[in-house]
This record gives sequence, structure tokens and C-alpha cells, in this order.
Amino acid sequence: MARIFGSSRKTLFQGLWLLAGWVSLGLGAIGVVLPVLPTTPFVILAAFAFGNGSPRLQKRLEDHATFGPMIADWKATGAIAPRYKAMAILMMGAALTASIFFRMPPMVIMIQAACMIGAGTFVLTRPNGSA
Repeated sequence: MARIFGSSRKTLFQGLWLLAGWVSLGLGAIGVVLPVLPTTPFVILAAFAFGNGSPRLQKRLEDHATFGPMIADWKATGAIAPRYKAMAILMMGAALTASIFFRMPPMVIMIQAACMIGAGTFVLTRPNGSA
């Protein structure tokens, strides 16, 4: 009985990792066309999730012509290419500006700004990648 439970538990976790990978990849794909959503972190997260749920899908993502270099840079040195850094900072600034323009409550703007300062600092302090 324990063997059956352990096996189904492993399958359940693999399924959850696959779901997380697909959701992350979907958000990354949306980020390609919707400038407020960052692509790189979601693609890196998708590769991580696929690595736990399906090594075959992880390999496929790592071999992808567009997304592969991002993942390789991140795995090798924790690097993000300067163009993606700039894009991330610009989009965070645009999102914050939109919140101010649409007169979001001041507390929401302050929380958003604090989160973006933290995220922006993290992105800008990563080594430069090669994409």
C-alpha cells in the first residue's frame, strides 16, 4: 500500500511541476507581447519546474533558439542580458506610471513601488548575459 501511495504521490508532484512549468511558460509568452509582464523570469521558472516534472520538456526549452540562451546564462552565472534588464526596468516603470495615472490608492502605489525597487535592484545587480 505504501508503495502505491508513494508512486501516486510522485506522479502528483510531477503533475504539479508540469502545471507550474506550463503556467510559467505561458506567462513568459504573454510577456513577449504584453510589455508589463517580464519574460525572462517566467522562462527561467518554467525551465526549473520542467526540470522537476519532465526533464524532456526542460531540455526542449533549453534547446529553444530564443529562450535557450536566457536559461543557459542564468544557469551558468546567474546572468541576465542587458537588453532584458532594460526591458524589465522600463516595464516596471510603465506599470508604476500607469498605477499613478489611474489614481490607484496611495498604499497600493507604495507597495508596488517597494516591490519594484526590490525586483529592479535584483535584476540590475545580476551579471550581464549574452543575449
